[in-house]
Amino acid sequence: MSELLGQDGVARCSWGNSAPDYAAYHDTEWGVPLRGEVALFERLSLEAFQSGLSWLVILRKREAFRRVFHGFDPERVAAFGEDDVTRLLADASIVRNRAKIHATITNARAIANLDVPLDELLWSFAPDPEVRVRPATMSDVPAVTAESKAMARALKKRGFAFVGPTTCYAMMQATGMVDDHVEGCFRAG
Repeated sequence: MSELLGQDGVARCSWGNSAPDYAAYHDTEWGVPLRGEVALFERLSLEAFQSGLSWLVILRKREAFRRVFHGFDPERVAAFGEDDVTRLLADASIVRNRAKIHATITNARAIANLDVPLDELLWSFAPDPEVRVRPATMSDVPAVTAESKAMARALKKRGFAFVGPTTCYAMMQATGMVDDHVEGCFRAG
């Protein structure tokens, strides 16, 4: 339990105690059920940008990402062209990765072609919370699950990019599709 106790005296998942930005994100967002096309497109996009980087980098650049991707409005992002890609690659306020920028645009276009709302599609992969076992420690938290593999396959089949099973599972955690707050964390239900 002592490893869960932050300097502020709050017991939270250990990663949430490593920086004030993490504590705020952990305490107010991570694992909170999130719905809506724009909100879910943002989280899916940010998780893709995080791939290979620290989530802290993404958190600190989130407002810039929101600005340059027009609030993650899928319709507006789907209309981006090569001039927009060039503009984004020159913007040091975000992560400048051509493949991830293209994936965000590709995913916005894929949303427009979905046969079901994005919200419904993504949440269809959420495991039954009644059968999930709360992790005792962070080492018990998986990086990939059967559900995240299935989500990744379904998204790729529908034309999405940069949506591997690890990225999908991180998005599931971030949006409350799974609750991986460890035993002893004040957010554990």
